[in-house]
Amino acid sequence: MDATELVIALLSTVGNLLVCVAVGLNRKLQTVTNYFLVSLAVADICVGSLAIPCAIMTDLGIPRHNLYLCLLMLSVLIMLTQISIFSLLAVAIERYIAIFMPFQYHRLMTPRNAVLVLCFTWTLAFLIGLVPLMGWHKPPPESGYCFFVLVVDMTYMVYFNFFACVLTPLVVMFLIYAQIFVTVKRQMRRIAAERGGAANTEGTTKMKKEMKMATSLFLVLFLFTSCWIPLHIINCFLLLCPSCPVPLPLLLTAIILSHANSAVNPFLYAYKMKTFRNAFKAIFLCCRGIGDGDEQHDDGGGNNTQRS
Repeated sequence: MDATELVIALLSTVGNLLVCVAVGLNRKLQTVTNYFLVSLAVADICVGSLAIPCAIMTDLGIPRHNLYLCLLMLSVLIMLTQISIFSLLAVAIERYIAIFMPFQYHRLMTPRNAVLVLCFTWTLAFLIGLVPLMGWHKPPPESGYCFFVLVVDMTYMVYFNFFACVLTPLVVMFLIYAQIFVTVKRQMRRIAAERGGAANTEGTTKMKKEMKMATSLFLVLFLFTSCWIPLHIINCFLLLCPSCPVPLPLLLTAIILSHANSAVNPFLYAYKMKTFRNAFKAIFLCCRGIGDGDEQHDDGGGNNTQRS
């Protein structure tokens, strides 16, 4: 399991760094939507570089006899998951405003406002993740080992974290995307009817573009939900049905699946979004060009040495 976790951590860190670099270097990618996706990518970088190493250590019961450090290490992933959810919610609301309030969009969705939203969501996510450190936790185990189930109170994980902070935003996001899809399809049919069935009018092209963007972003949300819900359902069983057996392989698979979500988004962007795909290609070609240039420089240096 630890080897799998380390591979996920590496893919998550490198892949999401690539997303941040692509947005930083490519002006076409510097949109409000992508600012929120960068927030998601930064959270996933932290999962790979910080949360997964912490999870591996706590799987071994480390640190021992230090409850607050233990709680802090266990809370890191909760904080980062919450940041991901808030980033996805910000994307959904931004897309809703773009489609349903197009004339107010440029006034509301400015880069400055996007940064303010991100500052607020990151602060709120940190506060939610720190709740166990504020007292909502189990008494320290006599053994002193830092195991999740021995330290974190499942009432916090199920009622507060899952039902209030995870499930509620997810339901809101699914409703937003459902309304977007229904409205865009209805508008496309109306435009086609008004233009006598013409498929390539300016309005239809714009609606198709909005639909494609919404579909790609919804897929990010769907994958997040698919990766995280199994673990939360297992937590519900652990709390609400203590006598129900939860096979260890099933629990470990759910944990790995939740961590793996941090590594999949860069692949999804490359597959579904042409601007990201082109930006990734440009970065790889640039790195390759630099490598080839260094090689040629080394070869030239060697030849000069031989001539002297």
